[in-house]
Amino acid sequence: MTLTLPPSEKNITNHLKPIKIEWFHHQLTTWALQEFRDFPWRNTTNPYAIFIAEFLLQKTGASTAAPIYETFISRYPTLTTLAAASVEEIATLLQPLGLHFRAKRLCQSAELIVKNYNGKIPATETELLALPGIGKYTARSICANAFSIPLAILDTNVARILERFFGISGGRVKSRCKLLWQGAEEVAPHTDVSRWNLTLLDFGAIICTAKNPRCTECPLRFQCSYSISINAKVILCDE
Repeated sequence: MTLTLPPSEKNITNHLKPIKIEWFHHQLTTWALQEFRDFPWRNTTNPYAIFIAEFLLQKTGASTAAPIYETFISRYPTLTTLAAASVEEIATLLQPLGLHFRAKRLCQSAELIVKNYNGKIPATETELLALPGIGKYTARSICANAFSIPLAILDTNVARILERFFGISGGRVKSRCKLLWQGAEEVAPHTDVSRWNLTLLDFGAIICTAKNPRCTECPLRFQCSYSISINAKVILCDE
């Protein structure tokens, strides 16, 4: 059964038992040893490369973004070269990814970084959030992946995993749900948060999918609230 938390409840610590979190970590990190996906932006800690990747990945699947990313980095290898490009050039290159406003915001951000940060990608969440087109998820991903700052992330994939496994329910707009953000932060490990964040993204894309999740193959199934409730329904139907 899914537990719906009342809006007045300010924290979900009681629903995130340390022993369950520890088991959750172990199962997912073990799973990631074999299933962690390989994308070009995961093989670098270059802040500019990761900045570009995170912009391209907004509302876009990693496999779709990968070839555009490689072309982009080849054509605009530094922030200076990007800042010198026209919005039209960038829009043409990014057209296959959709989100027509992405090119304009990317160019605006590049210009501001050149002007205010001497061409260096800002290294704090607050500074990144001040740039056009960058929200909390993107800012935290850049901080974690480029600067090894231990910041958890929350997107629809991560929210779905947390809700299903721990049996909690966030708001309709997951990215703005304070309870789910608190949950993401509480379950994140103290070290190597970058790899942990990416593991959750991979797990949500491969196993814990929005439709037709692969529960029978899931390493979390024995303690997952969602999987247990599904199995209980099957047993009741059989009876």
